[in-house]
Amino acid sequence: MFNRLSYFISNNFFKGDKAVWMIYFFLCMISLVEIYSASSNLTFQSGHHWKPLISQAGFLIAGFIIILLIHRIPCKFFKLLPIVLLPFSWLLLLFTKFFGSDVNTSHRWMQLGQFTFQPSELAKTALILAVALVLAQSQVKIKIRTKNGIKTVARAISGGYSKPFKMCCWLIFPTCALIFTENFSTAAILFTVTTAMMIIGNIPRKYMWLECGALLLLVGVAIASLFILPNSDIEKIPRAPTWKARLSNKFCPDAKVDSVANISLQEAQKQETSALIAVSNSNIIGRGPGNSEERDFLYRAESDFIYAIIIEELGVIGGIVLLILYIVLLIRVGKIAQKCDRFFPAYLVMGLGMIMVLQAFVNMGVAVGLLPVTGQTLPLISKGGSSILITSFNIGMILSVSRYADKVSETRNEPAEPVSLNETDEYFSSIGMK
Repeated sequence: MFNRLSYFISNNFFKGDKAVWMIYFFLCMISLVEIYSASSNLTFQSGHHWKPLISQAGFLIAGFIIILLIHRIPCKFFKLLPIVLLPFSWLLLLFTKFFGSDVNTSHRWMQLGQFTFQPSELAKTALILAVALVLAQSQVKIKIRTKNGIKTVARAISGGYSKPFKMCCWLIFPTCALIFTENFSTAAILFTVTTAMMIIGNIPRKYMWLECGALLLLVGVAIASLFILPNSDIEKIPRAPTWKARLSNKFCPDAKVDSVANISLQEAQKQETSALIAVSNSNIIGRGPGNSEERDFLYRAESDFIYAIIIEELGVIGGIVLLILYIVLLIRVGKIAQKCDRFFPAYLVMGLGMIMVLQAFVNMGVAVGLLPVTGQTLPLISKGGSSILITSFNIGMILSVSRYADKVSETRNEPAEPVSLNETDEYFSSIGMK
């Protein structure tokens, strides 16, 4: 009876890649345990011992419902989303920039009653959808004869090599520019992922070197300006004092910084110091869930520095297991992409997987002192409603693509009809285009 029930549930509710489902549930369980433990400051402020846990559980349940709905939608319909979502996210980013809630001298959040929403989370997903669509529409597959038989490869780019590159740039740069002034790390992560998508999408290397070179030059000039210009001029630029403080704290600890930012150099140093103490307090197996000492002293322990609390409580083993979960997720989306016979779902699933895993790596790097303080959350684990909901939406799309990939894999296992080639032993195929 139990076996029949589990079979019915798995085949009617949890469709798609089972490994992705398992990773999702593991991350949710870790989130509930560690949010309850790391939210001591929030509990003190609200006076409600269970409020942080109830809030996190509510968002995770809402995210689970989103996944159940989205993962049953055929992935071909996701092509319609960027047409609406990307312009809409631009409008939200502009609105937030001028009328958003001011937290730590940045306008990243929109106030929606008792809840806050971060438009940059929506913009990340919208841009990945748009870039995947452009790359898919610009490429075709061809069949060639090899020693091992007939092989299908991505070879040609419709409309010339420069057209898809220019179209991607027209999408990437405005989106990253709108995010950049209020959230540099998010813009950097998004740019990195979309650039990787373009490389995977067969954009010629000379264009990619040109793009990366121009960006590195621009970033180098901007960083140099932070340390060359007088503090009176820097304080006129939004978020610039905070950037200078964080860079000075990480790479120039002896530099003098006069910052009007709410998170000053001394506060950033306190955050990093508390996180490192939490890590050093741990051992192989950790202190056990709920036994963290630094959670009462670490600012934003429930979001930006939750990985430090996880290591303190679950030990080095717990930290490594969590790291492996994200790595396995990236491996799974890569295998899902390989199964796809169409470009759009393959590029989409790779983009969504990369941005989630890269964000996790950045958060972990900050928590253990490898990177400057960035404000990036740990996907599906850190406290944050908009991040959980949008990440759940992305996982729903990944699972939808995995359902499609499984169907393709089943079709490939069926006996194929003989294919005749022309005189050049090469032809364009309509199968798998776009």
